[in-house]
Amino acid sequence: MHHWKTRLRASAIHLVISLCIALLAGFLVFGIWYPYPYGEISGGRTLFLLVVCVDVVMGPLITLIIFNRAKPRKELIADMAMVAALQLAALGFGLWTVFVARPVHLVFEYTRMSVVHAVEVDADILAKAPKELRTLPLTGPTPLALRPFKDSAEEFDATMAAIGGAPLGARSDLWEPYANSRARVLQESRPVSELLQRFNAQADLINQKLAETHKSAEQLRYLPMVGRDKVWTVLLDGSTAEPVAFIPLDSF
Repeated sequence: MHHWKTRLRASAIHLVISLCIALLAGFLVFGIWYPYPYGEISGGRTLFLLVVCVDVVMGPLITLIIFNRAKPRKELIADMAMVAALQLAALGFGLWTVFVARPVHLVFEYTRMSVVHAVEVDADILAKAPKELRTLPLTGPTPLALRPFKDSAEEFDATMAAIGGAPLGARSDLWEPYANSRARVLQESRPVSELLQRFNAQADLINQKLAETHKSAEQLRYLPMVGRDKVWTVLLDGSTAEPVAFIPLDSF
């Protein structure tokens, strides 16, 4: 009984340490790579929970199995060091997976906003983007826009690529600074008053988001926002076209 109490105590200590490391990792993921609302829209929460749950469970469980005070001190230290190394390697690999899947841009895609993720951007095509846009951000997505097509051939090529599975918003050769497309964004977007009329049952949710912006419905516009597997709505400043709030509502 004493032997198992010692193992449980060691496993509990290991669990506390693992949880502290998971909290730090959570700050990195949700504070920097997947700021709200991208943790939900881009699946960051699901990816992170999968990585952390496996890592947090794995280390303490192995400690529970192998910890034994009867072992020579050097052997016990070597065992625990090996467990820590395996756990950190698993966490590092998991965080790398989360990192390469991170959202990098919120792209105005002619009629909607689309979230583009690092893994979707082709490195060869990225070299054709405007010079200032060739580096993917590390601290959360930035707004961009797709420039108008040069001709029908370019439009056909982009459309066929999108049908083949290459997201249109990830076509970095079509990217341009968001400021260049503000007029097109405002022209394509719709007044929030219309959103309230279309989704009267969701009026409380919409009004709550309006209150968070400290702007009236007349000062805002909206566009559908497509994520990895969800569709939300982005509220835009009616003067600058800057995104100011996000609503978990499919407004197509």
